[in-house]
Formats: sequence, structure tokens, C-alpha cells
Amino acid sequence: MINRVLIRVKVVQMLYSYLLTRSEFKIDEAPEAASKDKRFAHAAYLDFLLLLIELSGISVKNGEHRLTFEIHPRLTSNRVGKALSSNDAIRSLILRGNSLVSAFDPILVSLHDKIVRSNVFDDYKKNKKPELADDVNLWIVAFETIIAKDPKVEEALRANPDFTHVGYEKAIADVCATLRSYNDSRQLLANAKNDLKSSLAKAYELYLGLFKLILDITHEQELRLENAKNKYLVTSEDLNPNTRLIDNQLVKYLQDSEDFNEKLNEKYNDKKLDANLYTNNSTLVRVLLDQILESDLYKEYKDREITDFEIDVEFWREVMRTIILPGDALAEELEDTSVFWNDDINIMGTFVLKTLRRIGASEGKPTEFMPMFKDDEDRVFGEDLFMYSVRNYEQYRGYIDMFVDNTHWDPERMAFMDIVIMIAAIAEIINYPAIPLAVSINEYVEIANNYSTDKSGGFINGILYSVTKYLNEEGIINK
Repeated sequence: MINRVLIRVKVVQMLYSYLLTRSEFKIDEAPEAASKDKRFAHAAYLDFLLLLIELSGISVKNGEHRLTFEIHPRLTSNRVGKALSSNDAIRSLILRGNSLVSAFDPILVSLHDKIVRSNVFDDYKKNKKPELADDVNLWIVAFETIIAKDPKVEEALRANPDFTHVGYEKAIADVCATLRSYNDSRQLLANAKNDLKSSLAKAYELYLGLFKLILDITHEQELRLENAKNKYLVTSEDLNPNTRLIDNQLVKYLQDSEDFNEKLNEKYNDKKLDANLYTNNSTLVRVLLDQILESDLYKEYKDREITDFEIDVEFWREVMRTIILPGDALAEELEDTSVFWNDDINIMGTFVLKTLRRIGASEGKPTEFMPMFKDDEDRVFGEDLFMYSVRNYEQYRGYIDMFVDNTHWDPERMAFMDIVIMIAAIAEIINYPAIPLAVSINEYVEIANNYSTDKSGGFINGILYSVTKYLNEEGIINK
């Protein structure tokens, strides 16, 4: 069964991949050994990007609310300002607070009014459901025809001692180039959601595949014994072999189990599950069979005078626990077969052992195998948590930034995995009121300990404590 512990890990992994690779604004880096023109152009370029964010209704003065007038709702709903403000390079610039964007303060209202009275804005307003390209185009035209031509803008930027007209024109051109670089990431998001579903399906396939592996190993032993009878120099042992392994009652139980075979043929996300843990040219089954036959566990088992159903099941449970699950052979095969399985083996292996214990106590009566998900809530938990994290990324990132102590932690050097883990944690804390706060925090701290840096667990614990305290005080949560 795929539990929420594993689902959280999968969500963090897919969120990390998606946020790292999604199409974003490409923010130009400062030029090295630059001329005066280029130095000013880059500084003005960054100030212009911050100006766009402010004209979208988002403050860029760290720790202060600077906006004292009402922004047109169509500008606040425009996605460009939100996307820019969530860019890590822009966030670092805001946190450092070393830009000259405050020089635009006296002219913010007039710039805002010029934009909302322009013909391009009138056309934009007529579109009730603008595409991302429409959002971007509005700002490109606004910069080229309104902001760049406003003499008060040039006057404001003269506060920079490196000001040049060449640099000013280059800054406008660079801003428009950055805006054009932003592409719609909807297909990337769809792919990430499908990858999340696929990774969850693969986890359940691993659970079923470990039982199927028992059947495959037994079948390999059956073939060996049959081939041995047909050798040229056959021995009496070949003709009368010990068949304890192929007579094991668990094997027949698995073969006859309607529930097991139904689950092997289930579909998830419109695809049939595939419980094959190895490729056609793999030596995994033969290697595992050799290890089992050479083990003291098997020698003791085959020398028993009699066995019963419980003993037969317990034999395979111990084989799974001591030989198959901890061994290198399976780990190496899983690594080659699926990119998802290395993170799943510990949890799925535990569920296999629990299932075998339950089967052993059943006295051979039909027993249900664990379902893919415990219930419908768990079935949608992963995708919903992922989408809450994506849709509210800027807001949740803002909560994190509120409590990053710049004197002890450089925001630019924050591990991106730490950010992703905290985003997912905040998404769960806000959107799942029934999950206890301590459970959520502990689960994500544990993920940080396993997947991020040595100091990440303590850092994330501290930030999440501060964020949740703030969310409670603001009435956003009640936990």
C-alpha cells in the first residue's frame, strides 16, 4: 500500500524537478569587467524588473509595504509580476535591498495611470481570459512605448552615477528580451503530474513484483531440477531431488489467489500495472536462487522432516527479510529498471513482510493483499498536495522569506531542496486541517534529513515553527 509517508517523498521529488526545470524568466547576470554603459544597463535592467513587480501590486521593499495607491485589478491579476517576484534571482535582489527602485516612488502613480489609460491596456481589458502571451505582451508594449519614453523615468535613474543614455536604451531592450524569454509551462506541469502518478504506480508495482519474484525464483528452481534429470551424466540425486522449495505452499497460495492476480491486472492512470522487476536478459532470479540455496536458512528448511503452511510462509518471509531486500542484487536491478524504485524499496519491502506475516497466520484461507491506496483521500492526496504547492508557490515562498534571518543565513545560498520541502510542508499545513501540525512538520523534517544537507532538518524545523506560529496568529490555520 502506498502510504502518505511515501506520497510526501514523491511530491517533494516531483516538485523539485518541476520547479527546477519549468520555463521561467531568464534573469541576466551582471557582466564581468564591464564598461560604464554595461554596468548601468544591468543595474537599470534590474530596477525596471522590480518596477514591473511594483506596478503589479507587489511590494519589492523587503519588510516594508510601499504601495499607497490602488492598483488596477487587471494589473494585479496579470501573471507576469507574480512569476517575476517568485524568481530566485529577483527574490535575492529584494532581500539584499541594494537596488535604486525606490527612486521610482514619486512617479509610480503617474506610470500606473499612463499604462491603464493606454490603448494597449484597453485592448488587454477586452480579453476576459488572456493567455500568458497576452500578459507578457502587455508589459513589453508598456515598456517600449510608455516607460521608456517617460522623461521622469530617465530622471529617476540619473540617481545612479553610472547613468548613460546607451545603458538606458540597453536596459529597456534587455527587459523586453527577458519578458519574451518567458514561456507557458502548462505542458511541463502536465508532464510533472503524470510523472507523479507514474512514480506512485511504480511503487505499488514494486510491492506486487516482490511477490511475483517468489514465483519466478520457484519456477527457476523447477527448471533446474527438470534439466538436471536430462543431463548426460545423471546422478541419483538428480533423479530424486529435494523438492521442498518448489513444493512450498506459499507458491500455490499466490498462484491461486484471486485477489493477488486481480491486482496484478489492475489499471492505474489508464495503464496496466507492470510487476516485472527485471529485464529479460537479467540474471537476478538466478543470482537470488543461488543465494537462497547456499544459505543456512534454506539448509535448515529443507532438512525439516515436515512443514506446514505457516512454516512455508515464514521461510519466504525470512528469505525476503534477510536475503532479497537487503542484498545488492535486487538494489542494482531496481536501479537499472526504474528510476523510482530505489526510494521505494524500504517502505514497500516493509509492506511485503507485513502481508506475508498476515498470510502465514491465515492457515491458507484467502487473504486480501494491500490495495494501492488505503482510501480515496490517499488516492488524490499526492496530486492535490502537488498542485497546492505549485499554485501557491509565491505566497508560501513569501512566508518562508519572512523568517529567514539574513544575519545567520544567506538567502542566496539556501538549498533549493530545502525551499521545496518547506513549500510542500506549508501546502499540507494550510490545506489539510485534519492532519496534526506535529505530524506534518516531523514528516518534512525527516525528508530533509534524508534528501538534503546535514543542517537542513534543524533549519527547516525552525522556519516551519515560525511560519506556523504566524499562520495561527493570522487566523489562516487553527492548529
